Amino acid sequence: MTSCSPQLTFDELGTPLRDVTFCVVDLETTGGSHRTDAITEVGAVAVRGGSRISELGTLVDPGVRVPADITRLTGITNAMLHDAPPLGAVLPSVLDMLRGSVLVAHNAPFDTGFLKAACERLERPWPGPPVLCTARLARAVLPHTECPSVKLGTLARHFGCATTPDHRALTDARATVEVLHHLLERIGNLGVQSLEELLQLVRDRAPHRPTTTQRRRRHLANDVPSEPGVYLFRGGDGQVLYVGTSGDLHRRVRSYFTAGEKRRRVRDMLVRAEKVDTVVCAHALEASVRELALIAAHRPPYNRRSRNPGRAYWVAPTAEAFPRLSVVATPRAGALGPFGSQRAATDVLDAALDALPLRRCTIRIPARNPSATPCALHELGRCAAPCAGLQPAEDYAPAVHAWGDLVAGRDDGPLRVLSAEVDDRSAGGRYEAAARARDRLATLAAGVDRGGTLAALAGIDELVGARPDGRGGWELAVVRHGRLAAAGNAPRGVRPMPVVEALRTGAQTVLPGDGPLRGAPPEEVRVLHRWLTTGGTRLVYCDPPWAEPAWGGGAWREWADRAREASHRTGDRSPDEPAGI
Repeated sequence: MTSCSPQLTFDELGTPLRDVTFCVVDLETTGGSHRTDAITEVGAVAVRGGSRISELGTLVDPGVRVPADITRLTGITNAMLHDAPPLGAVLPSVLDMLRGSVLVAHNAPFDTGFLKAACERLERPWPGPPVLCTARLARAVLPHTECPSVKLGTLARHFGCATTPDHRALTDARATVEVLHHLLERIGNLGVQSLEELLQLVRDRAPHRPTTTQRRRRHLANDVPSEPGVYLFRGGDGQVLYVGTSGDLHRRVRSYFTAGEKRRRVRDMLVRAEKVDTVVCAHALEASVRELALIAAHRPPYNRRSRNPGRAYWVAPTAEAFPRLSVVATPRAGALGPFGSQRAATDVLDAALDALPLRRCTIRIPARNPSATPCALHELGRCAAPCAGLQPAEDYAPAVHAWGDLVAGRDDGPLRVLSAEVDDRSAGGRYEAAARARDRLATLAAGVDRGGTLAALAGIDELVGARPDGRGGWELAVVRHGRLAAAGNAPRGVRPMPVVEALRTGAQTVLPGDGPLRGAPPEEVRVLHRWLTTGGTRLVYCDPPWAEPAWGGGAWREWADRAREASHRTGDRSPDEPAGI
């Protein structure tokens, strides 16, 4: 398939082939290249559900003479083209037929190349239809032993078509229609039942057939409802093998048993699958949250995410007389996070130590009479050596307080320290050092921004969001301390506020826990935040008001984004740039 067709997701599967309009096109030209040659004849046939809708057949004045060898091949002479309309008069009709259709052609790159070039030359927009090449489809469907050649004439003879191709546009288009219908009859045996599966089959250009296991397990999708929700593949012993979500459970589950599903991991899972359970949800948000909970509870072996479900890392001060920063898996007071990997948390920790005079050593320093020997960092002026008693606890405390103020969004002093370092190094012509300082600042600013943003949401006692469902109704969610407490819908024509009040009344009670996220799973808070801040979601109720710290990372968000873009452009940034959950 050509690059004009968008990549399709599994949730877009299911456009029945009987509902698709195929516009079969054939062109005759003065030669073989759209860059140097011209169209002499256009044939187009539109079909849907096996029935012919419309046809277009016309000669075209190319504006140049037709070579003798082309006349011998097609029978089109210069005299025949003398009174033919120019391409500019024919092209609009062709484009009208293509809009809302799938462009079908035998050796499609040839025909689409000429049509695109004509649109460019005549300054007309190309409608960008999905493109289906019947030659590639034949190669994907027919074994080589059955039909060694996929030329149009060979296929027409093989299928016994009533129309014989003769290198005239409309005749060849009609023959291609017959070949297409015969090929579509074959793909049913491959489990291909929708347009998207058909395009995927041709894109791969190889005969991917459902395995025997897939064919035998197709009945597992029979009772799955066409509703949004979560699906669980279970083995014979009841073990949950795989968990997923979809806006249409039946369509998604059915896709596992078609030719479009070629992942070895999934096919291995289907060997063990004996049952599919479903949890119908109000909308996609509830399904996403339930999926996270089910993966964490069952750790299904075929979900990659189940290896470390819900794992997160934090940067937090230790509880001692001279606190230091450490990476921990359990959040506590003063912790910054969450981060999706230990490496990401360590990068933020290192950036913070560049901005704050906190000690880097890991020894435990007693509150009274410390007597360790100062390390090299003291000699370099990068540590005041509290371990040797050279810095009392009261002098060390301001650095700890500065960390707490940064995490809480009360003061962005450490970020300004790093920013001044970037400016100083740039002014001194030390551009590589300035770029490294810039990246450390961007890392720390992004971590503070992420932590403050999620913590602000988790700190809200109750919030109600409403998102348009695209059908005139509303998707509703009640959020309490970073957890989804209730979900529902107010369809078109139903007053939403009574539904909101009913959801609030019956919503789950959420008791806040410890840590910045009040005990809520980091991934759930992230999912909720994305839903609440995208897609036109409106806040119906919020107590207390949703607010982020004035001096948190949000004030540096735009700066950090520009810094990361600059890093990627110049190649200064490591590909292991930290990313949060």
